[in-house]
Amino acid sequence: MDHAQAHAPGIPRPRGRRITLWSAATALALSVAGLTAAAGPASAADVDNVKNAGFESGLTNWTCTSGSGTTVSSPVHGGSSALKATPAGQDDAQCTQTVAVRPNSTYTLSAWVQGGYSYLGVTGTGTTDVSTWTPDTAAWKQLSTTFTTGASTTSVTVYTHGWYGQAAYYADDVSVYGPDGGGGGDPAPTVPAAPTGLAVSSTTSSSASLSWSPVSGATGYNVYRDGTKVTAVTGTSATVTGLSASTSYGFQVTATNAAGESAKSASVTGTTASSGTGGGGGALPKHAVTGYWQNFNNGATVQKLSDVPSSYDIVAVAFADAASTPGAVTFNLDSAGLGGYTVDQFKADIKAKQAAGKKVVVSIGGQNGTVSINDSASAANFANSVYSLMQTYGFDGVDIDLENGLNATYMTQALRSLSSEAGPSLIITMAPRRSTCSRRRTPTSRRP
Repeated sequence: MDHAQAHAPGIPRPRGRRITLWSAATALALSVAGLTAAAGPASAADVDNVKNAGFESGLTNWTCTSGSGTTVSSPVHGGSSALKATPAGQDDAQCTQTVAVRPNSTYTLSAWVQGGYSYLGVTGTGTTDVSTWTPDTAAWKQLSTTFTTGASTTSVTVYTHGWYGQAAYYADDVSVYGPDGGGGGDPAPTVPAAPTGLAVSSTTSSSASLSWSPVSGATGYNVYRDGTKVTAVTGTSATVTGLSASTSYGFQVTATNAAGESAKSASVTGTTASSGTGGGGGALPKHAVTGYWQNFNNGATVQKLSDVPSSYDIVAVAFADAASTPGAVTFNLDSAGLGGYTVDQFKADIKAKQAAGKKVVVSIGGQNGTVSINDSASAANFANSVYSLMQTYGFDGVDIDLENGLNATYMTQALRSLSSEAGPSLIITMAPRRSTCSRRRTPTSRRP
């Protein structure tokens, strides 16, 4: 019997349909509800008995089957790390930890999960082993159940796992909360120190991007604008939107965890731009002409961006490529292939085009380019990575040329997020249907 069958009785192996899994989830929910009703309240002395519960120390104290587990810095629910486990073949990516408990005691088992099908359970209770699960989820979701130990039970095995043939799952902040089993867990948190190194990394006419140094023990950060909290994040950067053009703002940040919130950091001032992210050049004409300039040598005549004729109102720089993070993109200039054309020259040529009233956008895709944006997390990754490219190179926006298909729902979500970050001057172009052109496009052909 495989692990999933052992931990979730009654659930057959998936065969491309989900109705059986949903039925099993209903039965499991009823079972868990019965257990919860019988559980007593936690006492003041209760603790989380799991060690390295947030995977801040890698996989220390955890064991994952077939090398299926690793730790990642994004996405995380709390702190700076989370577990990523990837099912493969007959392996369901099970990760376990032996946790010390007290006999005849009731515990609450919980964890935050995201991604593919995710299971959470416990064995060796000496009474009834329990588990709970969720189908794939794009946002962090808490799984929780309770169990009672037997008269001679001093340890249990906590596990997470995914499902055969499904996507990787993420897990964070695992907890076995109840009487102290004596095996030790993560130490109780203390209020973190105030963040340092706060800086304004870039601005647009309607936003300011901030970054700061990580704080030990922090699980999140609050960002303040002129003394008012405006957002909360788990990482060490944030973009504050909804600002007025040509206006100065004061920013501070605090660190948070379960023990409370730190003092505010030193204040920094950021002044928004008078116009959008790019170099401007005014509004586009009613009928704009756009062409593609390749950032690599594909056998056509090698050109610099400055060589593109002035008859083009929009120049699409082709292409940005898929990054390792789902939905995210990256851009690399093939300086060697373009005869030594440097990044600094490229940036200067973008500014020159914009000063002449033109727009320069980064193109995503092409015939051979595939970027998968099929959930909220990948949509956010796409928006953030494109906005970062706009900040780095000065692009006015993005061209969507995903000729291998796209998910309209999540692409729309991604572009709305990008618009919120970049402001009203953002330029978005998109091919209305699949083109017969390839990644060999150059600005010698026009698209009205």
